[in-house]
Amino acid sequence: MRRPARLGAGAPQGSGVAFGALIILVIGSLALVALDVAASPLGRRTVVAGLTVLVLMPALMLGQYAPPPYRLPYRWRWGLLLVQAVLTYLPLLLFHYRWLSLLGFLAGAVLLTLPPGTSVPLALAVGASGPLLATTGFIDTDRSALGILLGTAITATTVFAVAHLALLAARLHSSSEHAAHLAEQRERARMQQDLHDLVGSSLAAITLQGETALRGGGAPAGSGQERAALTEIVALSRRLHDDVRSISRPDGGDLALSEELAHAQRVLTASGVEVRTVLPPRIEAAPAVVGCMRFVLREAVGNVLQHSRATHCSITLRTDGTAVRLTVRNDGAEAAPPGSGRHGTGLAGLSGRVLALGGKFTAEAENGAFTLTATVPRTEAVAPRP
Repeated sequence: MRRPARLGAGAPQGSGVAFGALIILVIGSLALVALDVAASPLGRRTVVAGLTVLVLMPALMLGQYAPPPYRLPYRWRWGLLLVQAVLTYLPLLLFHYRWLSLLGFLAGAVLLTLPPGTSVPLALAVGASGPLLATTGFIDTDRSALGILLGTAITATTVFAVAHLALLAARLHSSSEHAAHLAEQRERARMQQDLHDLVGSSLAAITLQGETALRGGGAPAGSGQERAALTEIVALSRRLHDDVRSISRPDGGDLALSEELAHAQRVLTASGVEVRTVLPPRIEAAPAVVGCMRFVLREAVGNVLQHSRATHCSITLRTDGTAVRLTVRNDGAEAAPPGSGRHGTGLAGLSGRVLALGGKFTAEAENGAFTLTATVPRTEAVAPRP
């Protein structure tokens, strides 16, 4: 079967447009800061502080706001947020400079980095700090308190909206790629089943008829050449039947699971989710067990993309002498867990597939995290070593 073109090749078009808009916004705002620096008394301290801000701020801002796949890991953005706060308030508090346009970018970075329950009050505090510094006379500026507040709010909401829309575009792009991957796997499984049912049964019938003719079957024996040709036909049909059975057998082994894990890591990373995987050095299991684990992993990744606002996801696969266990855990879970009546019967199908192999399936949401675990026994299911 010809493999369709990968949807995930390159960055989503929406992310590129949003990233370009962010670059223009950052450069334009820093140009305003440069004008403020030029309007201030040009002492050595002013020049040094201005050059420091103008050199470091673009890297900090783009590191904070960049959409996937350029997005930095979540833990790095926390450090960048602290450095950005220092570079924003240090000129204001120590040098009394009028660089109030940087407050909007700091508020936008707070909204993008911190959890919603914490980010909104803190962003409001950042926005209110500008008018407070101006009204108390701490900063000498000709702008009114309302003008400072509106400028900060407009910059913050613009930065948040553009960066968030870019993240949503990346998430939608990854969901589309994953849906195409699911459709490809289902089509491959259907073709394998058709190949086994149609071609395999016909070859088995040809082999049986040929063997019956070779044994005599009440028919008059042919010449030696005819029997040799018939023997060769039976041997060819038997080998072809074995080949069809091997092709139509469900995928199994390290390679199959490795491909599925690589796909999961690619689509999750492209959607802005930081992925951590824990894998055993070698996986030896029957094709049915591996096929079940692949199916569970595909559906679990789909749940993360469609039913959560995850920033972290861990995929753990463990195997021992008795069972194979797959655990997928992500943060940003919704109040209603995926697979409940609100999200359809996806988890019910996973549970049925695992239970059919004598395994155990659990899915639970707790403290904003969703954990899915599938355990399938390996008793009498371990593939023999070559």
